[in-house]
Amino acid sequence: MTKYIKILVLFLTLSACGQNATEMKTPENANEKFAEFIAKKKFVEENFYPGIADEKMRPVFTEKINQIASDFKTVAESEKPTDRKYQEKIGIGFSRFANIYLELDTEDRERVCTYIQELMDIVELESSNGLLNKFMYGFDPNDFKKEN
Repeated sequence: MTKYIKILVLFLTLSACGQNATEMKTPENANEKFAEFIAKKKFVEENFYPGIADEKMRPVFTEKINQIASDFKTVAESEKPTDRKYQEKIGIGFSRFANIYLELDTEDRERVCTYIQELMDIVELESSNGLLNKFMYGFDPNDFKKEN
């Protein structure tokens, strides 16, 4: 399973290379928001999320999410951040979950995607280019629309 996820991430990264990158402007308060995001406790029970399924996995999942946040921060601080660079970091971040993907139940996968969306909001990234859907469901429903 992890082999297939790694191949999928590699394919997505390579296919993203064929698209034009859009240069982005990092919001002024991005560093502060990254710090708040990294500091907050993750995978805790909230509204429609029951909390992490396996408590011993909380530090592992949290570290992987915080690595993605650090990757986003690095791109945000670079001279020319682009949507493609952020999308590549999302793909790399998802590949870090490959060896524990089967440990993630549906609610935990949804929570991972929610955290990625929070990071996207910090930098005002409008699209993951289908990466969130591919992580969550194994495919991007938008791909079917493109074929028609």
